[in-house]
Amino acid sequence: MIGEVNGEAAPSGRRPYDGRRRRELAEESRGRVLAHARELFLSQGFGGTTIAQIARAAGVSAESVYKNFGGKAGLVRAIQEQSLLGVGTLPAEQRSDLAQTTATDAVALMEQFGRFAAEVGPLDAPIVLLIRDAAASGDADMAALLREVDDARYRRMLHNARQLIAKRLLRPGLTPSEAADVMFACTTAELYESLVGKRGRSPEEYGRFIARTLIANLL
Repeated sequence: MIGEVNGEAAPSGRRPYDGRRRRELAEESRGRVLAHARELFLSQGFGGTTIAQIARAAGVSAESVYKNFGGKAGLVRAIQEQSLLGVGTLPAEQRSDLAQTTATDAVALMEQFGRFAAEVGPLDAPIVLLIRDAAASGDADMAALLREVDDARYRRMLHNARQLIAKRLLRPGLTPSEAADVMFACTTAELYESLVGKRGRSPEEYGRFIARTLIANLL
């Protein structure tokens, strides 16, 4: 029987190349690796977890993990980036930008920021704390990653501050750096650790705390 590939006849006996299915399988494999890596890192710690354990749990080879992620630090970076997406159909950052673009009520927007924090915090904060602890133990790669994560978060807060000041949604007289510092302080993993991990607050209560703090200091 004659098959067709991209509208052209393919030699008999050969299956057409299905690039989409291959990409889907690769994404499924990547998802399994990240899910099992997250579970093992958070239960055993960064130093106590090996690539071999992660590969075995995910049903892939250790070589493929190294090829796709470059090692444990690369895996943690990928997990942290994935955490920032949140759980919505659109990444949390995109939803935040949309909320800022359409906002007319500053209080409602700060409350929305709190809800974003309640959504992303449970995913992101434990991984940032893992990075922090590994960096404190002397791991140079994780120390560098911690700086990258903090720098990226500050750049994001400065972006937010500039947008909000341009829309005149913040208190007059606030500079972008002052507003960014407030938002930066409100989104530290240590704050999540204190309120949720140590004080037993729910993520929703944590989000409301952030919203009230933003309202009190920015509006």
